[in-house]
Amino acid sequence: MTATMHEKVQVQHLQRNAYVYIRQSTLRQVLENTESTIRQYDLRQRAVALGWPVERIMIIDSDLGQSAAAAVDRQGFQKLVTEVSLGKAGIVLGLEVSRLARNSTDWHRLLEICALTDTLILDEDGIYDPSHFNDRLLLGLKGTMSEAELHVIRARLQGGILNKARRGELQCPLPVGLVYNSEGRPILDPDKQVQESIRFFFDTFRRTGSACAVTKAFRQKKLLFPRRLKLGANKGELVWAELAHSRALYVLHNPRYAGAFVYGRNRTRPKADGSTSYTKLPREQWTLLKDIHPGYISWAQYEENLQRLRQNACANGQDRRKSPPREGPALLQGLVICGICGSRMTVRYHTRRAKIVPEYVCQRDGVEHIVSVCQHVFGEHIDQAVGQLLIDTVTPLALEVTLTVQQEIQARLDEVDHLRKKQVERARYEADLAQRRYLYVDPANRLVADSLEAEWNNKLRALNTAQQQYEEQRQNDRVSLDEQQRASIAALAHDFPRIWQNPKIPDRERKRLMRLLLEDVTLIRNNDEITAHIRFKGGITQMLTLPRPLNSWEARKTPPEVVTEVDRLLDHHTYQQIASILNERGLRSGEGKSFSVRIVARIQKRYGLMPRYDRLRKAGMLTVKEMAALLGITPQWVKIWNRHGLICGHACNDKHDCLYEHPGDTPPRKAQGVKLSQRRLATEVLSQRTQEVQCEA
Repeated sequence: MTATMHEKVQVQHLQRNAYVYIRQSTLRQVLENTESTIRQYDLRQRAVALGWPVERIMIIDSDLGQSAAAAVDRQGFQKLVTEVSLGKAGIVLGLEVSRLARNSTDWHRLLEICALTDTLILDEDGIYDPSHFNDRLLLGLKGTMSEAELHVIRARLQGGILNKARRGELQCPLPVGLVYNSEGRPILDPDKQVQESIRFFFDTFRRTGSACAVTKAFRQKKLLFPRRLKLGANKGELVWAELAHSRALYVLHNPRYAGAFVYGRNRTRPKADGSTSYTKLPREQWTLLKDIHPGYISWAQYEENLQRLRQNACANGQDRRKSPPREGPALLQGLVICGICGSRMTVRYHTRRAKIVPEYVCQRDGVEHIVSVCQHVFGEHIDQAVGQLLIDTVTPLALEVTLTVQQEIQARLDEVDHLRKKQVERARYEADLAQRRYLYVDPANRLVADSLEAEWNNKLRALNTAQQQYEEQRQNDRVSLDEQQRASIAALAHDFPRIWQNPKIPDRERKRLMRLLLEDVTLIRNNDEITAHIRFKGGITQMLTLPRPLNSWEARKTPPEVVTEVDRLLDHHTYQQIASILNERGLRSGEGKSFSVRIVARIQKRYGLMPRYDRLRKAGMLTVKEMAALLGITPQWVKIWNRHGLICGHACNDKHDCLYEHPGDTPPRKAQGVKLSQRRLATEVLSQRTQEVQCEA
């Protein structure tokens, strides 16, 4: 110990505590590099030699196994900074600067606090007073070199990793279904159940075209999907669980299943709070080697799967792309392109006469710029026209398609049955293994024997459950495809149009068939017609010109022939009589309803037809008051004479109100009318009494 070093240690320093900071970067260094830890603990003797009593020497070793790249997770370093800032530390002892910090920010902050509180710093080379310029300059250089050393170490390690990755020899964690052999090369998992489950996964996605559909298929078939535990005591162990949608997307995006080696897909950056951010990099920045090891699919199939996932996205960038077939009746969902702006049109649904009808709308510019939509087209007649075109195109190939569908369904059932059988075989193997473990144990050792016996019973119950589920599902599959259904499938080829129009066929299946043949459909709406440019797979195009569909009010409009007939009937009939006549002829209103008095009256008013009252007045008919004045009788006698036929009246409404024809030059006399009325009244009274006497007899 030199005299200069002793001169820096003053009485005020000795009156405070001495803090020995101990750190190792990793737990592996703590276990293997024990000599470095011993040297750091020996710094207590240096503090004693400088004059600090043992009870004032504080050991901070809670950061063993922590990196010094940041101070966020280092509780020991934070405690040291706190003690120094409170003026409790007289000296800080560390084996070297890299033990205290490898970050210039943390290091210079500690130096600043030590200079303010007059705290010394000691390492293997000597004692430093941060309040002195020369010592602080030297400590700053040491901190910079410590940070640069960390960068050099990282660069050296990263260079070796990248060099190994460029050769495809870097052993990265493999997804389930791939393992390393004894030579360190990736191979397919020797477990046949794992291989067949993953192959069934990719085959199902090829058939359905949707990750959600694959998840539903596994759940409906009660199939499990493998995965390996990455954490915990059972790390690396293979477990079976239900397939989740996120897991399905992970498998589809992982290029290792295509036999490719990939490194550097994500970039990690530390955050201020100690967490890590992950950023996906474009493929141009990857280290990618194709066909480097066996895979479950080809690279072309992997690219096709990614393209299908991008099309399935509800929104990709600024334009909506093809989404997977849904349950709605819009057969051209995701295929329609606006012929005005070129954007993909979306689907809206409306209810018309208790029926859901689609509408194709180009609304991207309208949503972004708050303007009216580019164009909108009701899609029911468009779907019907394109569907008819599809029928005409597919019919010559229907027989071949039918046979392919039948073979695919049978192969799918056989594949699912094989996977379920593998699950039963695995359960049987685990039960046999538990039995052998139980038989090998000493019966006298009941502590172990009881545990193994319970495990054996659990495995037997699991085997029994797996066998029952296998038999039930196998029986259901047999029922689902019997001989009658096979014959029905074969008959599809001869009656494809009827099957296409069958309402029991799900719209999703029609959409999938539509996408197999069509690339897209471009719509242009004019004033009186709609032009549809249809592009088939392979580049063949065809154009359809369709009349503009009726609007909602136009569809509910009363047919012109019905209006003409109502106008003609108003000359001789009232509203109630007209409604009865039209219903007898089987005619319906614009809304498809039977005619009523209210509907006939609404038609007369809406279309400006002359009312029946005006028609009769125009024909010279007289009102009841006018007729009474002409005949010199009361209005009541006018109605009586009308009932007895002395004058001719015509009903002008359904309330029995009438207008009367002019009696001419020889109108009936009052006495004649009275006598006739009395005779008819007497005849009616006599007839009524006769009927009463007959009833009493």
